[in-house]
Amino acid sequence: MMTLKFVVLSDLHVMPEGELSVTLDTGARLEQAVEAVIARYDQVDFCVLAGDLADLGQPEAYRRLQAIIARLPIPVHITLGNHDDRAAFLEIFGNGFVAETGKIDKVIDIKGYRIILLDSSEAGRVDGVLTEAQISWLHARLAEAMHRPVIVILHHNANALHIESDNIRILEPDAFIDALKTHPDIRQVIAGHVHLTSTATWRGLNFTTLSGNHYSCSVDQPHIPMRRLTGPGQLAFVIADHDSTTVLFDDYIDGNEEIFLED
Repeated sequence: MMTLKFVVLSDLHVMPEGELSVTLDTGARLEQAVEAVIARYDQVDFCVLAGDLADLGQPEAYRRLQAIIARLPIPVHITLGNHDDRAAFLEIFGNGFVAETGKIDKVIDIKGYRIILLDSSEAGRVDGVLTEAQISWLHARLAEAMHRPVIVILHHNANALHIESDNIRILEPDAFIDALKTHPDIRQVIAGHVHLTSTATWRGLNFTTLSGNHYSCSVDQPHIPMRRLTGPGQLAFVIADHDSTTVLFDDYIDGNEEIFLED
C-alpha cells in the first residue's frame, strides 16, 4: 500500500466579496489556506472541503469559493454543512455532486484506502442529520470495502465533546455508529462544525474535529463562557499507510485575539 496524503479544510464560511462574517474576511482567510496548501502540501493526493462552505448560502459566496479553490493544483472533493444551501451550491457547482442519496455524498478509492464523504446537513436545522437513505448507502459502501481501511469525513461531529454546543452535533448517532461498526478497519471519523480541535475515542472508534477557517472557539462549559477567537485558521493533514493513520493540524493563520460583538 502506498502512503496516502490529503488535507481537510472545514468551516470556510465564505461571504461575497466585500462582506464579513463575525468581523472576519473569510474569503481572504480561505485564500491564505489555499496559499498554504500550494506552498507546503504540493505532494498531497487531494483536498476535502468538509462543509459550511458559505456562511449564508448565497450563490455569490459559492462563486467566490469556486474562484478561490480553482487555484488548487490537486483534486478537491466537497460535502456540505448546516450553513450551506444545497440548491444554491448546486446552481454554481452543478448537479454532478449529488449522490443517489439525494445529498452531497461521495466515495474516493485511492492507494488502498476508501474515503467516504457524508453530507450531514439538513435544511432548517443546525444539528446534523443522516437520512435512512444515507445510512443504507453507507452500509453498502462499507460492505464493498471490507478489505481496505476506511476514513469517513463529514461536517457534524457525532460524538459528544462535553461542551455546551453538544446540542448541535448529530443528536441521533446510533444508526451511523452501528453502520461504522460493521467494518473492521475504520481509521478515523473527521468532522468540523464546532470550530474546535479535538480527538476522542467513542464506542471503539476514533473521532477528530478541526478548528477550520472561521473564528475558533474556546471550550464552552457552564462555568467557562465560550470565547470567539480570530485564530487559528487550521487545516488537517492526514497521512495514511498500511498500519497507521495520522492527523496533523497546521495553523495557516496564527493569532488568538478575542472577537467582541456589538449587541
